[in-house]
Amino acid sequence: MAETRIHPTALVEAGVTLGEGTSVWDSVHIRRGARIGRNCIVGEKTYVAYDVVVGDMVKLNACVYVCAGVTIEDGVMVAAHTVFTNDVFPRATDPELRELATSAPTEHTLATRVCRGATIGANCTIGPGLTLGEFCMVGMGSVVTRDVPPNALVLGNPARVRGLVCRCGKPVLQLRDGAAHPEPGVYTCECGRDVAWPPRT
Repeated sequence: MAETRIHPTALVEAGVTLGEGTSVWDSVHIRRGARIGRNCIVGEKTYVAYDVVVGDMVKLNACVYVCAGVTIEDGVMVAAHTVFTNDVFPRATDPELRELATSAPTEHTLATRVCRGATIGANCTIGPGLTLGEFCMVGMGSVVTRDVPPNALVLGNPARVRGLVCRCGKPVLQLRDGAAHPEPGVYTCECGRDVAWPPRT
């Protein structure tokens, strides 16, 4: 059985579940009720909020902020300094500025799902209430405000579909300037795998 490793400077609250073989590095903070699967890496200074669910073989690189309401499925890569969000009406206080607003989930807290095999590049911001499809790729520095289809490559602020990527990570199609989406069809990667557009359900 692979050993679970927790750096002595990490703060792992009561009620957290860590799978075998998972490594939690320095200055990480994992809140109560979070569940992290097996053989994961939680990079230094990463924050994982309460009740977040992380699958198996996930890499959360340094300084990733994973807020409440986020589910990350198996085999996902989240690069350094990525920030998830969960509130479409964020305020520090009540409308009369009498007291701080709660930091706990409310009816305005939206859930986000990152599906298996997806990659999120460094310095990305992920808006609330979104689904990032299987094996999609979000280019570094992107601001994601809409759902991302499976195998789509999205870039920019706001992020838009700019191509398709294979499960192996290599591009199989890059859109020409002005094209809003790929032409329907099946695109074959040099590794031999096929990527269909629109995605097969």
